[in-house]
Amino acid sequence: MIRLSHPPSPPMPPALKALLAQLLGVVGAVVLARAGLLGGLWPLVAAQATIATGCAALLRSARWWLPIHLGFLPLAILLLDLTRHVGLHPGWYLACFLLLLLVYWTSFRTQVPLYLSNRATALAIARLLPAKAASLLDIGAGTGSVLRPLASARTDCRFTGIELAPAPWLIGRLLVARHPNIEWLRDDLFARSWTDHDVVYAFLSPVPMPAVWAKAAAEMRPGSLLVSNSFVVPGLEAEQVIEVGDRRGTLLHVYRIGSRDGTRP
Repeated sequence: MIRLSHPPSPPMPPALKALLAQLLGVVGAVVLARAGLLGGLWPLVAAQATIATGCAALLRSARWWLPIHLGFLPLAILLLDLTRHVGLHPGWYLACFLLLLLVYWTSFRTQVPLYLSNRATALAIARLLPAKAASLLDIGAGTGSVLRPLASARTDCRFTGIELAPAPWLIGRLLVARHPNIEWLRDDLFARSWTDHDVVYAFLSPVPMPAVWAKAAAEMRPGSLLVSNSFVVPGLEAEQVIEVGDRRGTLLHVYRIGSRDGTRP
């Protein structure tokens, strides 16, 4: 007998898990209220927050989602009450939301927040560049905080930054304008080829690192480097780990791309 195996279904996106947990919290609180087990605003709010947090745990959301669920509705009620007392126009909340959207853009989907690298990190990366003219790609480049010092120190090299979020991209566009050896792009970090780059620098999050390594191994030339700030490639040992020596204790994990047959160059 031939058994047909079905491919595993893709995991539920974190944002969808969060929405589902909050809706289940509302349903649970309504059910308790109609059963006469709860009365008054704050008992209902507490019940919704507790149920939502429990549902998020059952859905295996990341741990840092749990305090968000626990505090979401109580803080929303407190802010509404504050708005009434001080006469704050609701439009300010919309403005704050739009500002956060422009800064973080698709972070809810990619789970890659905005991290800005410091000058000490740029100096450490500069020591990894070949002595000859080379090309470095910064994926998720933020405002270009790594590329600008590198472009000033190595005018013989070519630097490319990719950033998708509109606000960081626009700020970066203005800041890198005086560096002719920086190409500044607004795009998804996986959309373009990495073939022509000697070094790819990433300061992302643990979530995309397997995909980052897969793309680097498939496209980058043997002997080129993938440098990840803080986050490791799961199941792969870095060729070296560099301690930057800054206040945040930054570690750079350096991976050298092997030949296409899987051997080291």
